Amino acid sequence: MKTLATALLLLSLPGSFLTPQPRPLVEKALARQATPRGKWYLAETGHAVYCYGPVMLVRQPEGGLQRVATFCKGDKTVVPLKD
Repeated sequence: MKTLATALLLLSLPGSFLTPQPRPLVEKALARQATPRGKWYLAETGHAVYCYGPVMLVRQPEGGLQRVATFCKGDKTVVPLKD
């Protein structure tokens, strides 16, 4: 009887090593997925830009095609890339 009472007392104390630890509110895996993943590209101007969107081909007014990176960091949504 004393053993059972001691075990119950140990389980009820805060900070007991037998009680499960509280889980964090945000899982680390979910926090990692929430961050946007991007890639560094070399812009036509010679500067490096960090963009989140896909690389696309856009028609030029002269009739040619140009590669552009989309959804770049900063105020530019489309940045022409250096070939």
